[in-house]
Amino acid sequence: MISRDNVKGGRIVNQKQGRQDKLIQEERHDTYKEKEKWPEPTVCSECSAVFVEGKWAWGEPAVSAHAILCPACQRLHDGFPAGYLEIKGSFFGHHHVEMRNLINNIEAQEKGEHPMERLMAITTEEDYTLITTTGIHLARRLGEALKHAYQGDLAFTYGDGEKIIRLTWIRE
Repeated sequence: MISRDNVKGGRIVNQKQGRQDKLIQEERHDTYKEKEKWPEPTVCSECSAVFVEGKWAWGEPAVSAHAILCPACQRLHDGFPAGYLEIKGSFFGHHHVEMRNLINNIEAQEKGEHPMERLMAITTEEDYTLITTTGIHLARRLGEALKHAYQGDLAFTYGDGEKIIRLTWIRE
């Protein structure tokens, strides 16, 4: 039966509005993301990176610079990586010296341009090596460099709203 309440402007309107208890996505909190701009000049008390013009860079800090712990040093201090690169397969065991040189060269280049992108640790277990980084970009760049230089298979997934990346490079 159609009631007056269901008719608007000569059209029949469906009364069902859908679920009123929709799932609401919580805003993700990133502990290492700066919540406000730091006063300029600001310098990291540990690595001496300088916050200038809204970003972290390498340079000489002013004498009156505000001192804090930068996000990369905070991650190192907390032991909480943003990037994980697992290297698997027997190929790494046979070529670990040259591959470590490639990894160190890319890290030096990336760190020189972006102070928040650094290696945290390289841990070798029996059947894999795990590289952890302070940023997602360095981890991805390392994985892509291994794939480009040595072929193999590279897979990656982002987690936690693209704040963390996990990569796996395999070559037997």
